[in-house]
Amino acid sequence: MAIDGDLRSVSLVTTRKHRPARVLDLVRARVDEEESRTEAVPRLERRVADLLGKPAAAMFPTGTMAQQVAMRIHADRRNTKMIAFHPQCHMEVHEHKGYQLVHGLSALLVGDYHSLITVADLEAIKQPVAALLLELPQRDIGGRLPAWEELVAQVDWTREHGVASHMDGARLWEAQPYYGRSHAEIAALFDSVYVSLYKGLMGISGALLAGDAEFIEHAKIWRNRLGGNTAAAWPMALAGERGLDELLPRMPEFLVRARTLAGMLGGIPGVQVVPEPPQTPLFHVHLAAQPERVLEHAKLLAEKTGLRVFGQVRRSSNPMTCSFEITVTEQFDDVTDAEVRDFIGELMLAAG
Repeated sequence: MAIDGDLRSVSLVTTRKHRPARVLDLVRARVDEEESRTEAVPRLERRVADLLGKPAAAMFPTGTMAQQVAMRIHADRRNTKMIAFHPQCHMEVHEHKGYQLVHGLSALLVGDYHSLITVADLEAIKQPVAALLLELPQRDIGGRLPAWEELVAQVDWTREHGVASHMDGARLWEAQPYYGRSHAEIAALFDSVYVSLYKGLMGISGALLAGDAEFIEHAKIWRNRLGGNTAAAWPMALAGERGLDELLPRMPEFLVRARTLAGMLGGIPGVQVVPEPPQTPLFHVHLAAQPERVLEHAKLLAEKTGLRVFGQVRRSSNPMTCSFEITVTEQFDDVTDAEVRDFIGELMLAAG
């Protein structure tokens, strides 16, 4: 029987690859004793700005801070407090109304709760809006992406209406292979872009906000105001560079594996993969089973097999179903697709 510390995990939250000792080893391996600790952050900022084809970028401790700052600047530039985004936007669902309580902004929720935003949804907007935030991919509906032509049309709408366009690119690294276009070409559609260092790139924490030079100078001021300018950010920057060097080139590989795994899981009775096929290395797995039974039997299976596939499940309005998220990145190097398929197959026999 495996104990928790011995489990192999493909969950980004509980993977052994995020354990402190391993993270410290990764950072230590990239430390240059001749280099000042102040050099890592600006080097990473320049690299990400170049990668995204933007004049400048600024590192933030969290994406939450970075994106609220971006929305604040766009709103101030246009003297309009209303911003627009999807009903399942991270800013709406996971940040306790920080955009409203900290920055005095109001939100217009655009589109259907379970679907991607469309141009038709934007054309229905009849009030002034400072900025439109588009999340690529839309994580909470399965990591879905709009077709390239649809995305271009949505950004064209913002230009025609004097609305700033901002990309929540927390998983832009994972989205890029689907479009088959460079990160810079995708980012060029947007006035500002946020990217993460710790999801698919498996870093410690941290985010970068990219845009024009004046925008980023204002962002740095807001970073200071909010207490986000720390001299201790260099380990996050070094870990982020490791992700860019070693994991970013593997994103096409991760997408292929996600699609292979999704096809295997979709063949299990009571299992549905969303979307099918996955558009990014992130996708959702829906189970026709009660959440409590799924969690109970998943724990027993983890102890039996030494494998943890997920740490939590998403509940729905139907108490007889639940779902979980899979993101294929380097933590899958430790397991086979067959192991994950067999785990879910046995889970459904026990819990379904």
